[in-house]
Amino acid sequence: MKHWINELKSQLGDCVSTAPDVLQAHAGDKWHAAALPQAVVLAECTEHVAAAMKFAVQHNIPVTARGAGVGYVGGCVPVKGGIVISVARMQRIIEVNAADGVAVVEAGVLTADLQEACLKQGWFYPPDPASRKESSIGGNIATNAGGPRCLKYGVTRAYVLGLQVVLADGSVLNCGGRTHKNKQGFDLVGLFCGSEGMLGIITQATLRIIPAPQARMALHASFPQFALAAAAVQNILQGGHLPAAMEITDAFTLSAARNHLGPGIFPTDAQGHIIVEIDGREDAVNAELTDIEEILKQTGASQVVTARTETEVEAIWRLRREFSYSLKATGLTKLNEDIVIPRSALVKLVEFCAAMQQETGIPVACFGHSGDGNIHTNIMVLKDEEGKDIRPPADALVHKLFDWVLAHGGSITGEHGIGLAKAPWFHQAVGAEAIAVHKALKAALDPQGLLNPGKMGL
Repeated sequence: MKHWINELKSQLGDCVSTAPDVLQAHAGDKWHAAALPQAVVLAECTEHVAAAMKFAVQHNIPVTARGAGVGYVGGCVPVKGGIVISVARMQRIIEVNAADGVAVVEAGVLTADLQEACLKQGWFYPPDPASRKESSIGGNIATNAGGPRCLKYGVTRAYVLGLQVVLADGSVLNCGGRTHKNKQGFDLVGLFCGSEGMLGIITQATLRIIPAPQARMALHASFPQFALAAAAVQNILQGGHLPAAMEITDAFTLSAARNHLGPGIFPTDAQGHIIVEIDGREDAVNAELTDIEEILKQTGASQVVTARTETEVEAIWRLRREFSYSLKATGLTKLNEDIVIPRSALVKLVEFCAAMQQETGIPVACFGHSGDGNIHTNIMVLKDEEGKDIRPPADALVHKLFDWVLAHGGSITGEHGIGLAKAPWFHQAVGAEAIAVHKALKAALDPQGLLNPGKMGL
């Protein structure tokens, strides 16, 4: 092993690290699994990535690509050791071109930094994962990341026009381009979106940007029954409105928020809650806000709060961000599953989770993106007398949840990806034919099976 590490260092110099703290920092993501690599390549350009990949192929060494490392499914855990290639240092925003409606960025650029650069020119990059201040564009593309604004604006894939990708043999592929329409051959760009680093390593992206909305406003409303909150979601859409975002929250999460933030935050009878954000031209947004407020009241809201200024809107979203911290404040470990269901099944999902909670005594909290059915279902792991997590019953509920979701036409992941965490359910979720296609694509692009091995159960 030492021989190949020394040879790698001789080729790439200071980009290669075997320092114990660097190896540990690149051993895992926000999921619980971790494994140490033998070496980390801290790439600063596409040429570094390509050289490292060519070296790995020559020596048959596993390679795991890594961006910011803030995933939730163990997607960048180097389970086979080998080399981690990090693109976190590749943070150049090469171009923000309003005339063409594109931004060209390196893979390590943080999502929030790109959004800020676009806004300075009056333009807008819509994808907004909750981790936007710490997640990188390359990782967003590799997982096809989403966020609250997906309802109106779509997920990351809708904004990727072109990619630069280092393939498993170390060659550099440029696919797509900077035009907003492009039908030259297969959709290679789409192939790499959501590929979780298993088909190639993204080093640069050309992204579609759009004019920034003139104004944004929001509402949040509490309901005495969760079913009324779910009905409000449908009523807003049926009323001809397409908000930028719609979030829904269940009774358990609201109770945790009251305990964590104070009793005055939500009405004590609140069993459901939604947040609605709208954007566009200021006059239109003002009128739409009034219409949606009336829909919420007619649907049975016990409290409606409107936000017409940027400060007021941000206050509502700070409240939403506190939901996760409120659940953590219960002292229980939460298993955050990003399942997706048809919107019409929202009430059935919450009723199913309530039934699981009643049957097992394990709390289940549901909140998330009601507009697209991507509900973060948090199974709260109980603790024993010594304060240790009691995992087996909670893990059994995850399995039961996934079975229910798939039986109701849903998906086991909408944002986080498969990685290691959801690999046990991947075959069931997509079926034998789709697995065969996945394996064929993997074998064609990575015949030695070196890229991110052990993921998706492939």
